[in-house]
Amino acid sequence: MMNKTNENKVDPCLPGGLVPVEQWTLPQTSVHRSLKDAIRNVLTQLRAGVSQTEDPFESMDELPELSAAQQRRLVPEPNRSDQAAAIACGLKSARSSGSLIREVACLVAPPFSGVEQALTRFSQPDPVGLCETRGEAWRVISPPDTLLFDDQSAIEWWDKQDLSRPWVIPELADFWLRRLSGLALVKELFRRIADGEAGAGIVGCSSWCWRYWGHYLEDAQMSPWTPAALDAELLSIWFTHLASGHGKSSVIARMTGDGLYVLPFAETTEAEKDKSSKKRKYSTFLRDLAATSRGNAGVALAIWQRSLRARPDEGADLDEADQNAEKQSRAADCWVVPLAQLSLPTMPQSQESVTGFVLHGLLLHNGLNAASLEAVTGVSAAELSLVLSRLMRAELVIYDQPSERWQVTAIGYPTIRRHLQSWGFPVDQF
Repeated sequence: MMNKTNENKVDPCLPGGLVPVEQWTLPQTSVHRSLKDAIRNVLTQLRAGVSQTEDPFESMDELPELSAAQQRRLVPEPNRSDQAAAIACGLKSARSSGSLIREVACLVAPPFSGVEQALTRFSQPDPVGLCETRGEAWRVISPPDTLLFDDQSAIEWWDKQDLSRPWVIPELADFWLRRLSGLALVKELFRRIADGEAGAGIVGCSSWCWRYWGHYLEDAQMSPWTPAALDAELLSIWFTHLASGHGKSSVIARMTGDGLYVLPFAETTEAEKDKSSKKRKYSTFLRDLAATSRGNAGVALAIWQRSLRARPDEGADLDEADQNAEKQSRAADCWVVPLAQLSLPTMPQSQESVTGFVLHGLLLHNGLNAASLEAVTGVSAAELSLVLSRLMRAELVIYDQPSERWQVTAIGYPTIRRHLQSWGFPVDQF
């Protein structure tokens, strides 16, 4: 289900919309285009040309990284309140069409998709009427300080939570630990949902956590939904929206080495192409980025942020009026380093089993503090400290001071997932 306001318009805050988990598919790579599309692309490229006044810079080394002001303008962090509204619209549309019939909706998403952060915004008044009463705020249920419960204690804890009015759990992974005494809270929640003891609610769950619980409680039949994977075109819509403020103006991004255009995205039909776009040569960067990130919005954004460079002669201190005037003569708003030339994190040489247990534990639980990580992995505190330090130097994990939790990084996630799979660890389907 595409999240659209009309037949042809995609919501840029959630470009792919929400789809049932079983309908989720990887984005196609550039080599998987249809023969017709490939032939049309070749003919277009042969007819196109890059003018002498728009020659790209020859050396990537001459291009500085974006300044803080440019980062805020070109690659800002997404507005999670807008994403929350888009999710609410998607769920409401699914209910209206009869695709979603359960009173408790389950949203499963890969790490860095932003679903958890968006669901926390449901504590604000509901603007789209997903609740029966428009403007009613959802109750966000937070996990207890300790997650070690026996069955009776878990029942008593849930008895204290008001599930009679709309409620939301932003991240189910925060409610359990992978040990015998750390399962009771989630088991009791699913029991209440299955028995109809919970009112209207939303359960957000990371894909790695769901990989465990989906097998542990196969009979729960939660029928989860998920954000669709972002292909090249959807990435272009999202990046343009982030950079230009609700799509009010276009953004021009070109490759550093050959000047091929990345943004605006190449339209797929002749009717959609303007005269200037017919003269442009287009890069496959976004298709390759979609494949590298597996359509994961947060991972794609992290790589996109690292790939961007500023023109050397672009004024960093221009006010908005001067920027608009200068834009007419600029060849691009920003330049893009090819994926093959980017310095992305790699897995350090280490004992695979220990490193794998640590990384897998962090993903299962959406991040953990050191004590909990030691408990679920069985790795000693001394060895755990060494492993985490090595992974942090490799940009694969970070320590979040406010929450005092270790977490994997968005920029390092692709190599982490790839290595865990090669080491034989169970991975998510995304």
